[in-house]
Amino acid sequence: MAELLINYAPYETRVALIEESQLVEFYVERPKEKGVVGNIYKGRVVRVLPGMKAAFVDVGLSRTAFLYGGDFLPILEGEELLGESVFVSEKALCEVLREGQEILVQVIKEPVGSKGARLSTNITLPGHYLVYLPYMSHIGISRKIKDEAERERLRKIVEECRPEGTGWIVRTAAEGASAEEIRPEMEFLLSLWEEISSRAERAKAPALVYEELEASLRAVRDLLTREVSSVVIDNREEYQKILEFLSRAAPHLKGCVKLHEGPRDLFETYGLEVDPKRLLSPRVWLKSGGFIVIEPCEAFTAIDVNTGRFVGKKDLEETVFKTNLEAAREIAYQLRLRNIGGLIVIDFIDMEDPGHREEVYQTLKEALKRDRAKTAVKPISDFGLLEMTRERRRESLYEVFLEKCPHCGGEGRLKSRRTIGYEIFRRLERMGPHIRGKVVEIRLHPEMAEFLAEEMDYLGEIESRYGFELTVSPDRELPLWEYKFFIKNDRA
Repeated sequence: MAELLINYAPYETRVALIEESQLVEFYVERPKEKGVVGNIYKGRVVRVLPGMKAAFVDVGLSRTAFLYGGDFLPILEGEELLGESVFVSEKALCEVLREGQEILVQVIKEPVGSKGARLSTNITLPGHYLVYLPYMSHIGISRKIKDEAERERLRKIVEECRPEGTGWIVRTAAEGASAEEIRPEMEFLLSLWEEISSRAERAKAPALVYEELEASLRAVRDLLTREVSSVVIDNREEYQKILEFLSRAAPHLKGCVKLHEGPRDLFETYGLEVDPKRLLSPRVWLKSGGFIVIEPCEAFTAIDVNTGRFVGKKDLEETVFKTNLEAAREIAYQLRLRNIGGLIVIDFIDMEDPGHREEVYQTLKEALKRDRAKTAVKPISDFGLLEMTRERRRESLYEVFLEKCPHCGGEGRLKSRRTIGYEIFRRLERMGPHIRGKVVEIRLHPEMAEFLAEEMDYLGEIESRYGFELTVSPDRELPLWEYKFFIKNDRA
């Protein structure tokens, strides 16, 4: 069984999902950096881009948000807020939207870098068992519920309980749930949509009309499955909020929630240590002695598999195969733990046996089944590369815990000492005709001063060629890559 731990502080909420004494999912929310995914806004169309089948919409954020054609549910003529009950593919976005138009939209992806938030007009209201689709009329069942009899049972329950013409998705957590458990949540979501619609009608764009639940309530809604035996939270006020939320949405789950009031920190009580540096270390060692290297890039995440210290007991192919199998399971775990989304490219160690490649591929797919995020995986190529995607909605732990280095601009590398030294030589040569007969002092980091001392032959040649006097002054206050020139009019 699993446990859900919620550590609350006014400045930060930490959520940890523990399975078999192992941390498998970890989320952090900070009020001053709270995301916007799930928020519903009444927005104003700023610009329509027919060529891109997209539009920019002002929803009141620092950057205009982006509405792509594939996320657009066409709007009825003369109706500014509500969409049709089905997608109308023959209507192009640019034929329906116009600049200045007010529309109801929901954020489906956070703003990243210079990109604004991504929007959808197909509003969804998730609950614990159900997702309400106000603009749809069909019933969908989570693909993770495999048993056909169970799928049909759940479909009948929703069909009998729902108001005619409303759309619903049955979530994985509903597996085994009764009509008595599902009906209260359906009523709660219908009531919530009425509130949102009423608020939207009164609001003037751009305006926030619904804010996604805070971390503790969202964790209970999304992570409290039948495999989770308890939810433990260490703040009485948040504990009461969770109980009130469940009273409206899922009353029978209130018994799972426990308040931690011990003298020790909740995570400490459970022996849970969350060190961002270790958690996001590029290198992850495997039990066999091999390791994987995880490198997030701008366009995708690259993962490399290495045998490391593992040499195996038989031939090389067997060693490679076993390392790749272990790596596949560990990669699935790390993607879930670090919340890595988008395109992922895995460079497995080359395997000659096609059967081995297929087994590693199937092992990865099987390990990913425990992941709530949607994934799509392609077979391993002849070059040992596997391409996959993982649903990206909220920030990864990299984005939460880390920021770009102000010195290297996030590149992770700086100019070498030799590069900086030769840069100084060229600067002196350009200055040469203008500093004849003068004294030039260079102040720089002691390590760079030491490097210049080793290169004194070149410096002496430049000095004599242009007839100036050079002094080098070590300065520990300066970073390694920074140096300063001071020029005096006459030689001492």
